[in-house]
Amino acid sequence: MAQVTLHGSHIQVDGHLPQPGSKAPALKLTNKELADVGLDAFAGKRKVLNIVPSLDTPTCAQSTRHFNADASKLHNTVVLVISADLPFGASRFCSVEGLNNVVTLSTFRNPDFMQAYGVKIATGPLVGVTARAVVVLDEHDKVLHSELVPEIGQEPNYAAALAALQ
Repeated sequence: MAQVTLHGSHIQVDGHLPQPGSKAPALKLTNKELADVGLDAFAGKRKVLNIVPSLDTPTCAQSTRHFNADASKLHNTVVLVISADLPFGASRFCSVEGLNNVVTLSTFRNPDFMQAYGVKIATGPLVGVTARAVVVLDEHDKVLHSELVPEIGQEPNYAAALAALQ
């Protein structure tokens, strides 16, 4: 069990974040068309998994904007924004913001993802959503980079995530 903070208060996080060099765990998440998809839906592409509690928070929105801008510059790379938001809300957020370079995916029907990826908040006011994390995968779903952000209200280390794709 890992630990992060939310405004300085300790929060327990269940599971184990995939580590560099390992094969990414299988996943099933729901896209904006309400279809359940896995990593195979993005086969042959490098993947940035921007895992956030909810796009309705300023930090989550900012990280999505940041990765959206970076995604347009990356070859053969897709950014997957994963949250507990309903697919409709996540899609609407990206549409209103003009974010066309990310794919939103929801844990709402597939909460097993949170445990498998080590981002399941187990204590505190955010039980039921994910901790903030970034996992970068190569074309074969090998983990190149992973970061569990230590303070939920902070942005991830964008430079480190993107450097894994160089």
